[in-house]
Amino acid sequence: MKTDDLISLLATGADAVEPHAAERRYTKAMVIGAIGALLLMLSMMSIRRDLAEAAMLPMFWLKIGFVASLVVASLFAALRLSRPGARLDWVPGVIAAPVLVMWGIAAYVLIGADAAQRFGLFFGSTWRVCPILIALISVPVFVAVTWAMKGLAPTRPRFAGFAAGLLSGATAALVYCLHCPELDAPFIGFWYVLGMLIPAGAGALLGRLLLRW
Repeated sequence: MKTDDLISLLATGADAVEPHAAERRYTKAMVIGAIGALLLMLSMMSIRRDLAEAAMLPMFWLKIGFVASLVVASLFAALRLSRPGARLDWVPGVIAAPVLVMWGIAAYVLIGADAAQRFGLFFGSTWRVCPILIALISVPVFVAVTWAMKGLAPTRPRFAGFAAGLLSGATAALVYCLHCPELDAPFIGFWYVLGMLIPAGAGALLGRLLLRW
């Protein structure tokens, strides 16, 4: 078959793509995934009782802002990687920026703390379960985001899977903030990031299988 004939065959019956179809698809996936993550979180644990008091503390909102910025950055990455031939350009820097800022704050806190306090600042009281819980809560989001991405045209499945996993992990971490009692920057900068990287790594490994089209 000649190339022109193949193009004509593929184009037969093709309708124009609706404007912002990808954005609407991701909006639907994020809403469904976030609701699923919240319900899963509530089935395993409870919202912290002192949430109203915690919301009065600047560090609580710094934690929320850090995680939310990763949600936005990874969403941009997922949207770009859902399109064939899309370049990442500045996206890796946008993803890295909030992490580097949090690490800078964490380093400042650790340097200024007494040696006896540094262990508690880094490990907190929930380091054993925090990354695992974030990864578990991310599952509904990962399923929904993978559905959204697969319905588009990702041509770099490994990178796309990583972005889908990071978006899932960041969304799950945002939901987990409703339960988590930890507010120290060293803890958030390491254990939260680790929890988000678990689904990101899984997405990179599963990308070729799940995002094939």
